[in-house]
Amino acid sequence: MEINGEMADIEIQAGETLLHVLRNKLGLTGAKPGCLNGDCGACTAMVGELPFKTCIMLAVEAAGQKITTIEGLHDTPIQRAFIEHFAFQCGYCTPGFIINCHSLLQNHPNPSKETIKSWLSSNICRCTSYQEINEAVLSVINRK
Repeated sequence: MEINGEMADIEIQAGETLLHVLRNKLGLTGAKPGCLNGDCGACTAMVGELPFKTCIMLAVEAAGQKITTIEGLHDTPIQRAFIEHFAFQCGYCTPGFIINCHSLLQNHPNPSKETIKSWLSSNICRCTSYQEINEAVLSVINRK
Protein backbone atom coordinates (compact mmCIF):
# COMPACT_ATOMS: atom_id res chain seq x y z
CA MET A 1 0.00 0.00 0.00
CA GLU A 2 1.02 3.59 -0.53
CA ILE A 3 1.09 5.51 2.73
CA ASN A 4 1.78 9.24 2.74
CA GLY A 5 3.36 9.04 -0.70
CA GLU A 6 5.68 6.15 0.09
CA MET A 7 5.24 2.48 -0.71
CA ALA A 8 4.99 0.20 2.31
CA ASP A 9 5.45 -3.52 1.84
CA ILE A 10 4.31 -5.06 5.09
CA GLU A 11 2.90 -8.37 6.19
CA ILE A 12 -0.54 -8.13 7.72
CA GLN A 13 -2.90 -10.62 9.29
CA ALA A 14 -6.37 -11.03 7.83
CA GLY A 15 -8.10 -9.67 10.94
CA GLU A 16 -5.87 -6.65 11.61
CA THR A 17 -7.46 -3.24 11.39
CA LEU A 18 -5.84 -0.47 9.42
CA LEU A 19 -5.54 1.49 12.69
CA HIS A 20 -3.48 -1.31 14.25
CA VAL A 21 -1.20 -1.54 11.21
CA LEU A 22 -0.70 2.23 11.02
CA ARG A 23 0.13 2.60 14.70
CA ASN A 24 1.85 -0.66 15.62
CA LYS A 25 3.56 -1.74 12.42
CA LEU A 26 4.32 1.57 10.74
CA GLY A 27 4.72 3.86 13.77
CA LEU A 28 2.17 6.37 12.45
CA THR A 29 0.47 7.31 15.69
CA GLY A 30 -1.49 10.34 14.49
CA ALA A 31 -4.61 8.22 14.00
CA LYS A 32 -5.85 7.74 17.55
CA PRO A 33 -7.76 4.84 19.08
CA GLY A 34 -10.92 6.24 20.57
CA CYS A 35 -14.15 4.30 20.60
CA LEU A 36 -12.77 1.47 18.41
CA ASN A 37 -16.21 0.96 16.87
CA GLY A 38 -16.39 3.69 14.21
CA ASP A 39 -18.28 6.34 16.15
CA CYS A 40 -15.77 8.99 17.21
CA GLY A 41 -13.52 9.53 14.16
CA ALA A 42 -10.27 9.96 16.14
CA CYS A 43 -8.72 7.28 13.92
CA THR A 44 -9.68 8.87 10.59
CA ALA A 45 -7.30 8.58 7.62
CA MET A 46 -7.89 9.14 3.93
CA VAL A 47 -8.11 6.06 1.75
CA GLY A 48 -8.04 7.32 -1.78
CA GLU A 49 -9.77 10.69 -1.59
CA LEU A 50 -12.25 9.83 1.17
CA PRO A 51 -11.99 9.74 4.96
CA PHE A 52 -12.30 6.32 6.59
CA LYS A 53 -12.41 5.27 10.21
CA THR A 54 -9.40 3.00 10.42
CA CYS A 55 -10.57 1.24 13.58
CA ILE A 56 -13.29 -0.56 11.61
CA MET A 57 -11.47 -0.99 8.30
CA LEU A 58 -9.47 -4.13 7.81
CA ALA A 59 -5.93 -3.45 6.63
CA VAL A 60 -6.40 -5.93 3.77
CA GLU A 61 -9.18 -3.68 2.44
CA ALA A 62 -6.61 -0.91 2.04
CA ALA A 63 -4.13 -3.03 0.08
CA GLY A 64 -3.25 -1.28 -3.16
CA GLN A 65 -4.86 1.97 -2.01
CA LYS A 66 -3.32 5.39 -1.48
CA ILE A 67 -3.55 6.17 2.25
CA THR A 68 -2.97 9.58 3.81
CA THR A 69 -2.60 10.04 7.54
CA ILE A 70 -2.10 13.25 9.46
CA GLU A 71 1.64 12.62 9.18
CA GLY A 72 1.28 12.84 5.40
CA LEU A 73 -0.20 16.33 5.41
CA HIS A 74 2.37 19.08 5.40
CA ASP A 75 1.34 22.66 6.12
CA THR A 76 -2.01 22.39 4.39
CA PRO A 77 -4.44 25.32 4.52
CA ILE A 78 -6.73 23.46 6.92
CA GLN A 79 -3.87 22.75 9.33
CA ARG A 80 -2.95 26.43 9.41
CA ALA A 81 -6.63 27.35 9.84
CA PHE A 82 -6.97 25.01 12.84
CA ILE A 83 -4.10 26.88 14.51
CA GLU A 84 -5.36 30.34 13.56
CA HIS A 85 -8.89 29.61 14.85
CA PHE A 86 -7.87 27.61 17.92
CA ALA A 87 -9.88 24.68 16.55
CA PHE A 88 -8.61 22.22 19.13
CA GLN A 89 -8.46 21.93 22.86
CA CYS A 90 -6.94 18.73 24.21
CA GLY A 91 -5.92 17.76 20.66
CA TYR A 92 -6.79 14.07 20.81
CA CYS A 93 -9.48 14.29 18.11
CA THR A 94 -7.65 16.93 16.07
CA PRO A 95 -5.81 14.65 13.60
CA GLY A 96 -9.07 12.92 12.65
CA PHE A 97 -10.87 16.24 12.24
CA ILE A 98 -8.05 17.69 10.13
CA ILE A 99 -8.00 14.66 7.84
CA ASN A 100 -11.80 14.78 7.55
CA CYS A 101 -11.80 18.53 6.81
CA HIS A 102 -8.93 18.17 4.33
CA SER A 103 -10.87 15.48 2.48
CA LEU A 104 -14.04 17.59 2.60
CA LEU A 105 -12.23 20.49 0.95
CA GLN A 106 -10.60 18.20 -1.63
CA ASN A 107 -13.97 16.72 -2.60
CA HIS A 108 -16.08 19.87 -2.16
CA PRO A 109 -13.92 22.99 -2.70
CA ASN A 110 -16.87 25.29 -1.98
CA PRO A 111 -19.15 23.27 0.31
CA SER A 112 -22.46 24.55 1.60
CA LYS A 113 -22.93 25.02 5.34
CA GLU A 114 -25.11 21.90 5.31
CA THR A 115 -22.34 19.88 3.64
CA ILE A 116 -19.80 21.09 6.19
CA LYS A 117 -22.15 20.21 9.05
CA SER A 118 -22.77 16.77 7.58
CA TRP A 119 -19.06 16.01 7.16
CA LEU A 120 -18.17 17.31 10.63
CA SER A 121 -20.88 15.15 12.20
CA SER A 122 -18.79 12.04 11.55
CA ASN A 123 -16.24 13.07 14.18
CA ILE A 124 -16.73 13.71 17.89
CA CYS A 125 -14.94 16.25 20.06
CA ARG A 126 -15.48 15.91 23.79
CA CYS A 127 -14.01 19.37 24.39
CA THR A 128 -16.73 21.05 22.28
CA SER A 129 -14.60 23.02 19.85
CA TYR A 130 -17.03 22.52 16.96
CA GLN A 131 -17.59 26.24 16.39
CA GLU A 132 -13.86 26.85 15.98
CA ILE A 133 -13.53 23.85 13.66
CA ASN A 134 -16.38 25.17 11.54
CA GLU A 135 -14.74 28.62 11.47
CA ALA A 136 -11.45 27.04 10.36
CA VAL A 137 -13.15 25.29 7.43
CA LEU A 138 -14.98 28.47 6.44
CA SER A 139 -11.77 30.49 6.57
CA VAL A 140 -10.09 28.14 4.09
CA ILE A 141 -13.04 28.44 1.73
CA ASN A 142 -13.05 32.24 2.03
CA ARG A 143 -9.32 32.46 1.18
CA LYS A 144 -9.88 30.99 -2.26
